[in-house]
Order: sequence, then C-alpha cells, then structure tokens
Amino acid sequence: MQWNRLRNGVFFALLALFWGPSYPAIEVGLESLPPLLFAALRFDLATVVLFGYVLSTGRRRWPATRAEWRAVAIGGVLLIGLYFALLFAGQVYVSGAIGAVVMSLVPVVTPAFAVPLLRERLSPPGAAGLAVGLVGVAIVANPGSALDGRLLGVSLLFCSVLSFAFGSVLTARFDTSLPLSTTQAWVTLVGAGVLHLLSGLFGPSSTSTLAVLGSLPMEGLFALVYLAVAASAGGFLLYLDLLRELGPSEVSLVSYCIPIIAAVSGWLAFDEAITASTVLGFCVIAAGFTLIELRPLHRRLLRRRRHANARRYAGPGTIAVAGNRYYE
Repeated sequence: MQWNRLRNGVFFALLALFWGPSYPAIEVGLESLPPLLFAALRFDLATVVLFGYVLSTGRRRWPATRAEWRAVAIGGVLLIGLYFALLFAGQVYVSGAIGAVVMSLVPVVTPAFAVPLLRERLSPPGAAGLAVGLVGVAIVANPGSALDGRLLGVSLLFCSVLSFAFGSVLTARFDTSLPLSTTQAWVTLVGAGVLHLLSGLFGPSSTSTLAVLGSLPMEGLFALVYLAVAASAGGFLLYLDLLRELGPSEVSLVSYCIPIIAAVSGWLAFDEAITASTVLGFCVIAAGFTLIELRPLHRRLLRRRRHANARRYAGPGTIAVAGNRYYE
C-alpha cells in the first residue's frame, strides 16, 4: 500500500512536470513555426511514439467495431485536431501561464456537457462552480487589455476548452473494448491529419513543411521533440496509469498543478511577469472546481472512513464486509 502511494505520487509529479512546461515550450516553437503546422508536426511525432508503444505491448492494434471507429474519429477531431488548433492559435497572443490557467477550466466545464449528453445531474454546487469558473476566465482575459490581443487569445483558448470538454463527453458515450493506449494512438493519428488539413486551409500558403523543418533552430526542434515525446506520448501513458490507479477525479487535480509549473517555467525561460489578474483568475477557477467536487469528495471521504473503521474494529475471528462485522 505504501509503495503504491509513493509510486502514484511520483507519477503524478512527473505528469505535472511533463505537462506544465509544455506551455512555455509552445511559446518557444511559435517563434519559428506557424501555430497549426507546429501542432500538426507535434502529433506526427507523437503518433510514431504511441504506435511504437502499442506494437511493443502486443495489444490489439486496430479498432474493430463501428463504435470504436466513431470514438476514434470524434476523439481525433475534437480532442486533438480542433482542441490543439485553437490552443496553439490562442498561445500566439498570450503567455504560457495564461494558457495553462485557462486550460485548467476543462474539469469545470465538462459537467455542463455531461448533463444533456450523458443525462447526468448538475447539482446546485456544480452549477455554482461552473459560474465561478467562468468568472475566473473573465478575470484572466482582462478585457481592458483587448488591444494587445490578450482577449482574442483567451477567447481562442476558451473555445479549445469547449472542444475538449465536448469531445470527452461524446467519446464517453461509446462503450468499447479497444485498449486505451491503442485508442489514443489512433486518435492522435486522426488528430494529426485534421491539424495538417487546417494548416493547409488557414496556414501561410507559401509554407513548405520541409523548408520550415530545414530552417528550424535548435530551440524550436527541442520544443517540438519535448512536446511530442514527453508531453504527448509520455504524459499520456502516465495519465492512463494514474487514471487506472486513482480514478478521474483525483487525476484531474493535476490541472491545478500545471499552471503553477507553467508560470515558473515561463518566468525562468522568458522572465515573464506573473500578473495579479492571472493569479486571481486561477484561484477563482480552482474554487469553481472545488464547488463541483464537494459532493463527490464528501462521498469518497465517508466511504474511506467506513472502511477504516471496519478494519479498526475487526479483530481476530472477525470478518468485516462493507462496514458490517461478522464473527466466525
């Protein structure tokens, strides 16, 4: 038990350390790459790494049913393609710290889509948490700074949050037996294709991929490799492991470690100032998430307390089942 806790804690910290610096890394890459092409190249490389992992594990390699193909298609379009297209485009206008703060809204917004699509109930604290989270985004956007593009950048990032939340809920409707690592590999492949399509439609018409790669400075190449291998492939594999060990609610807490690491990374790499509105907005968004999780957290604490009491009072010759004691 102690070893599992230590292992999960180390993996959680690694996940935050992989994903937190990804926002400053995007800033580095955007200095020499168009945003949509940059995102597409990131997932080209991530696709190779993920399929290599799938092949090495001997797991099922192909979607087999219509539901599995639909899940892959929806995930590729919404969770990778549109999500990262909007994220990279938004990061052109804002710092990595602001980007990370806005993206921490994902677990706050997701329940709003789950209510109509999965027929889940949104409790009064959940509705209040959603409203509080939106206020936090408004604080980060700081409409008074619209002239420098910050409002546009935050708006694009918020749209990427909506795309990810909507895609997460839609894919949850499909009950498939395809291994998660295989699913993610195919989703990444489809997403890379969508990003290349969007890059061709909306990117600079004169941009040649080979020419861009040939003139890519070492900093841009490092950012690309880091995002593809560490943040995308490595981070995803850590996330899957933690999802299995801890569950979605606990793992989603990593969203609130990432902005802190992103802000520190941006300060170290670019001497970026961490503004009061960014810090306040992050705190408000975190408060919104806390409101949403109040009831589930209370239920989990009660369950753990019952199990702990059952173990405490179960002496020799006693069998405890779901908090009830039976004597041999």
